[in-house]
Amino acid sequence: MKLNRSTDMALRIAMQVAATDGRMTVDELADRLALPRNHVAKVVQRLQRLGVLVTIRGRSGGVAFAADAAAYTVGQVVRAFEGEGEVVDCEAPACPLRAVCRLRAELRRAQESFLAVLDGVRLGELVDGPAGPVLLALGRTSAPSATPDAARTSAVRAASEPVRKR
Repeated sequence: MKLNRSTDMALRIAMQVAATDGRMTVDELADRLALPRNHVAKVVQRLQRLGVLVTIRGRSGGVAFAADAAAYTVGQVVRAFEGEGEVVDCEAPACPLRAVCRLRAELRRAQESFLAVLDGVRLGELVDGPAGPVLLALGRTSAPSATPDAARTSAVRAASEPVRKR
């Protein structure tokens, strides 16, 4: 199963904001994650409606991880962005095998298993361990001409630092 682009963005945005103490702007998120700003703004809005993020307007505003968002599961976010639809649509156009086909039921079972695994992963767990410091280091190179090796070294160095607990 392939997730759509907005679902991928939502999970990466949630991870980035969870790893950061305080607030981030939509522009900062777009820069750090190398994503289009307009798409980030739309995904942030959806995550805010879902209760994963809180948004604060104004000069010192931004986006923050909601107080109870660490308890949300990856499966909940995937369902919110992907919907509850089936992997294949056997109705349009109507498949002549519908009455006798086992494939639809097996695909439904596989999708349920996929989501059940994701229901076992909490958003807060995604930033534990070495992922947290790497997320914090994204988009923070010391100079615009930094080489990929220098950026990689910075990320590795950041990964070896202790993780800030929430």
